[in-house]
Amino acid sequence: MVVLNRIYTRTGDDGTTALSTGQRLPKSHIRIEAYGTVDETNACIGVARTHLADPDFAGLDAALERIQNDLFDMGADLCTPETGEPLPYEPLRIVPAQVDWLEAEIDRLNADLPPLRSFVLPAGHPAAAALHVCRTVCRRAERLMVRLTQTDGEIVSDAAIRYMNRLSDFLFVASRWVNAKGKGDVLWKPGANR
Repeated sequence: MVVLNRIYTRTGDDGTTALSTGQRLPKSHIRIEAYGTVDETNACIGVARTHLADPDFAGLDAALERIQNDLFDMGADLCTPETGEPLPYEPLRIVPAQVDWLEAEIDRLNADLPPLRSFVLPAGHPAAAALHVCRTVCRRAERLMVRLTQTDGEIVSDAAIRYMNRLSDFLFVASRWVNAKGKGDVLWKPGANR
């Protein structure tokens, strides 16, 4: 259980922050950037959800709430580096079942959509536009996680990377699904303004 009695501790005033293991890293460390951007993705999803009050969107809103919980799991995963050394507790990790659920949700939403024959603009319904913002932030989190894996001694599980990759796909399909409930996607018109 998480208990936060005091929000400020002053321990980060020197530009460092603590991992769940107690190790302190500079706030500019790629690991901190990665889980900070996962947190940013989560906050963006919270904003997108404010545009889903219509009962037609209840199922999508519930899926996004589940994803927000998964993103807290992702933050816990990234905040507990895999070092090969045993920990005195079982760390929270992203598992393949979470990726499988996302894939099933993508397939479920995509089944209602016409085939895509053009790139779409991040526009349309306010929820769709907000989901596109979520998608781009999610992609940045994924890139940071991949860069973290390319740093000596740093490990990120395959399930965690796959989860973020699928999540950006889910957010794209969800934006299309929302737009399909209204006027449809706003399509890119290549070279239209030359």
